[in-house]
Amino acid sequence: MGWWCVHLQRLEERAPSFSRMRISNTQVGLLFWVGSGVVFMDETLIDDETIPLSRRSRLPGAGFFSPDSRDDDRADERAKETLAGAEAAVVTDTDADGLACAALIREMYDAALDASAFEAALADRLADSESAAETAERAADTSRPGDTETEDNESDDESVPDEDAVDLSGVYAESSVALIGAGPYSLVESLERVAEYAAPGIDVFVCDIAPDEYEPVAEPLTSLTASCDRVSWYDHHQWDDSVIEGIRELGVDLVVGESDEECSADVTLRSLEYDFSQRFAELAAVTRDHDLWLKEDPRSDDLADYSYWGSTEEYAAVVGAYGGDLPETVQAFLAHQREEKQRRIEAATDRATTHEIGPWKVAVTYGRCSQNEVAENLRQMGADAAVIVKPAGSASIRGSDGDSDDTTGTEASTSSGRPGFALAHEVAGRVNGGGHPQAAGCKPDIYDDMLDYANHWSSEGRAAKRVILAAFETVAGKVEAGELSADPQWGCHGASQHRSFRASRSPHSVESPAWADSSADEGDSIV
Repeated sequence: MGWWCVHLQRLEERAPSFSRMRISNTQVGLLFWVGSGVVFMDETLIDDETIPLSRRSRLPGAGFFSPDSRDDDRADERAKETLAGAEAAVVTDTDADGLACAALIREMYDAALDASAFEAALADRLADSESAAETAERAADTSRPGDTETEDNESDDESVPDEDAVDLSGVYAESSVALIGAGPYSLVESLERVAEYAAPGIDVFVCDIAPDEYEPVAEPLTSLTASCDRVSWYDHHQWDDSVIEGIRELGVDLVVGESDEECSADVTLRSLEYDFSQRFAELAAVTRDHDLWLKEDPRSDDLADYSYWGSTEEYAAVVGAYGGDLPETVQAFLAHQREEKQRRIEAATDRATTHEIGPWKVAVTYGRCSQNEVAENLRQMGADAAVIVKPAGSASIRGSDGDSDDTTGTEASTSSGRPGFALAHEVAGRVNGGGHPQAAGCKPDIYDDMLDYANHWSSEGRAAKRVILAAFETVAGKVEAGELSADPQWGCHGASQHRSFRASRSPHSVESPAWADSSADEGDSIV
């Protein structure tokens, strides 16, 4: 469990050591322990295992309360520990595809961690969760009026345990192949950590990540190719030719598979000179089923969910040992997590309100939840577009298909007689985001300090909803004026890394319609 830690200058002059301080805003109270000039959040206030669902779903996950500086320091410490004495390092995305690549590489180096230790820890965690659930249920029975399950069973992103969810003390140093998690926006930092902390002469693998540009990765890759025996990069996303050329000129063994045919695990499996057992070929096939959204193998949903809910080291160890067939302990863990997930989906759906904007019916909700399923529920109930505002401040915008070939955004209709919506990227681009025509994300630039977030939580995202609905109004006006087409080809890049298409205009420059006031959240219920 993470915590929020804030240094206060001359705090000792203002408050005695180890005193208590309470900061509140409407329904939100943040309780801190104060001492030695540092304030630590009381972790029980953000413990998903003990807080009733009706309240925890209105708050972000524990990771939100950990400052970036602490996360960076923690990542540095872990990189030093895991790279100490390593003969190889894997810098990879931490989804199912990237972690399958790590499992393959560790198998080749005979460096897989013992999966049984993770299974035992997972079984203990399940037992603890069941006891905590009973406690939370009793607490829910005595919660205040208005805190009912149907009012706040939503989610922002689901409950994601961090690496401390299981006892991993010393485990990072146990494998001779270091696993360094990365993503499109942290790739450079991860490469820099390997260049700084790895011993000369190791092998380095980069998996399941495609950089947008060559320049940011050029310096750390130059350092790595100069000091390492081998630098290989295996991926399946769409790459710019100039980026491929630049990286290969540095001496990196870069293999890029076809994004619509292979996942990165496929590319890694065929690129490594090693005779893998059949379970690894099956692992790659099941991973591909999810990563390419083929949905032909039900086991692929299990892998995707486990990679999301489990820790990176745990996932790599377990799939390395079992392939695509997860053990019973993991299956029980997934069933437990899915029960919570479903309750949050139902609550977020219940909380939705609808707004008629131009030709579209826009459903808006708030909370920590699985956004894909919530958006699908709202579409099935007649919404053309769905907006899920999250406690962490970001929002997901989802569209829907129409039944005709019309691309004006006004004629195509769904089976419910409503028009489809394929302008999610246009809306997101006006509120500090971007993405695809029917799936986009944003984080409105409206949070200046923690009081803004406190208001966000207690008002269920009222300010964020206003600016996003204002962006819908602006887009509707442009479509009506013929200034904007709803052609779904615009902005639909093939890579699955979801890089943002940034709008050239300021996120605050949307024209505010008359309804964009405090009553914006009081639309008709969609259910």
